Amino acid sequence: MDTLLDVENLWVKFPTRQGLFDAVRGVSFSLGRERLGIVGESGSGKSMTGRAILRLIRPPGIVEADHIKLGDDNLLAKSEKEMRAVRGQRISMVMQDPKFSLNPVMTIGDQIIEAYRLHSAASKSKAHAKSLEMLRAVSIRDAERVMRAYPHEMSGGMGQRIMIAMMLIPNPEILIADEPTSALDVSVQRQVLDIMDRLVKERGMGLIFISHDLNLVADFCDRVLIMYAGRVVEVCEADKLHEATHPYTQGLLNSLPRLDMPTDRLEVLERDPAWSEVPSVSGRA
Repeated sequence: MDTLLDVENLWVKFPTRQGLFDAVRGVSFSLGRERLGIVGESGSGKSMTGRAILRLIRPPGIVEADHIKLGDDNLLAKSEKEMRAVRGQRISMVMQDPKFSLNPVMTIGDQIIEAYRLHSAASKSKAHAKSLEMLRAVSIRDAERVMRAYPHEMSGGMGQRIMIAMMLIPNPEILIADEPTSALDVSVQRQVLDIMDRLVKERGMGLIFISHDLNLVADFCDRVLIMYAGRVVEVCEADKLHEATHPYTQGLLNSLPRLDMPTDRLEVLERDPAWSEVPSVSGRA
């Protein structure tokens, strides 16, 4: 399998009054042309891992790693100016809520055109045509009307499709999707995931799908990293997630309601302090 991204011994730290707090602790994994899920509770470090890859952790936050390699390039060795050429063009990131990612005072068309022209020498007319093509690719019917609209005129599902179109228009090698469906209802969730899945397969991209929804990840991804307290505690094939052996993963699964196994009371996850002391498991394929 082609390795698009290789992360070795990643740490993300923040200074506090009590000393350094380790948000991500010794995480290692690789990403090929696949859908890699990262799951865990809020605060487990999954979103910080995605942001650290793109070097979006700002001071006083500290990012350390043996390497974060995109192909042959170590992203940690790049200047901020060089990283701006990586963000969007080679690695794109879809944030959790499009309402906070889109500029409220610019039309949607102007924002998508800007995202495309930032990484290419295309004329405005060519960028306009490409933007319309991309909106149609994410199943937006009246693309011309949407180009003229402002973000507040769009529903949550439409906003998320627009963000996916904007992030994929430069044709990146990797897409990081940080809980892209958490603000959407179930029927729209499935539509957005199907769009992402189709585009990733057509373009031969790698996808890092960050979520807290184990059932969604088991259904959608190829491999899964389970994170707890900043560490990767288990790695498994997505279709075998329900056979996971780590007590934390089992606890998360047992706390989910199941139609095939109804119960009067769901289990409450009981954490063992020893879980956070065990070194991270490698997430290499």
